[in-house]
This record gives sequence, C-alpha cells and structure tokens, in this order.
Amino acid sequence: MSDTLGQVLEFELGSETYCVSIDHVTEIVDVGDVTSVPNSPRHVRGVMDLRGRTTSIVDPKVVFGIDDEGAERRIIVFDPEIIEDQEAAGWLVDEVQQVRQIDEADVDSSPGGSDSASIKGVVKREDGFIIWVDPVAVHAE
Repeated sequence: MSDTLGQVLEFELGSETYCVSIDHVTEIVDVGDVTSVPNSPRHVRGVMDLRGRTTSIVDPKVVFGIDDEGAERRIIVFDPEIIEDQEAAGWLVDEVQQVRQIDEADVDSSPGGSDSASIKGVVKREDGFIIWVDPVAVHAE
C-alpha cells in the first residue's frame, strides 16, 4: 500500500494539465466581470467581486510562461490565508477537470530542481504528466 499525499484539483492551462492541493482551494466559480487595475503587475488580470469580497484575479499563464490562449472559463479561488497582503485571490484557468488522490509513488521531483519553489513536482499518469504547483509559493514570489 502506497503513502497518500492527499487530494489535488486538476485544471487546464492551454494544452497542459496542472494541479494544486485541494487544501488551498475554497471554491471554483465561472468567469465573471473582471475589472482591470491600472499599474498592476502583468500577471494580475484585475479584480472581481465574489460574494461581496474584492478578489484579485491572477493569470497563471503569465506566471508560468504559457503562450497558449485557451478558453479561460473558470476561476479557482484560494484560501485568503495562503496569500500575503491580499484578502482573496483566484486563478483564471481554461477548465477545471477533477479532484484526484495523489500517491507518493506517482510524484517525481520537479525537473527544474530547486530553481522553482512554485513547482512541487510532476505527477505521473497513464495518459501523461500533470504539473503540481504550489499557490503559496507562487503568491510569495
């Protein structure tokens, strides 16, 4: 019996599949009206109102250097406690796939080594690989 690392939420960015620990996710919502914020960092698409809370919307494609446009249909909203100096943040993703259990035997270390703290590892699947990212590290950079 293998050691379980927990559950992850799989999502698409362009033609690639990524995942984050489900422990960091508070909800998944459809894309709504995003208001641009002048002079914000390039990776911040803008803000939107989610149930009365101003939520920063981050474009992870900019963060990870992905050129593929994609559908940008969903927003993964993260627990505000993981993000320093922000009340709430969400990632604009093309599509959300599913929640899966991750076993230690299925995860390899990041090919980039310790160069990127935002990549926790690569999850092996029968149909390819999934990049496991750490939103805490992404928002700390």
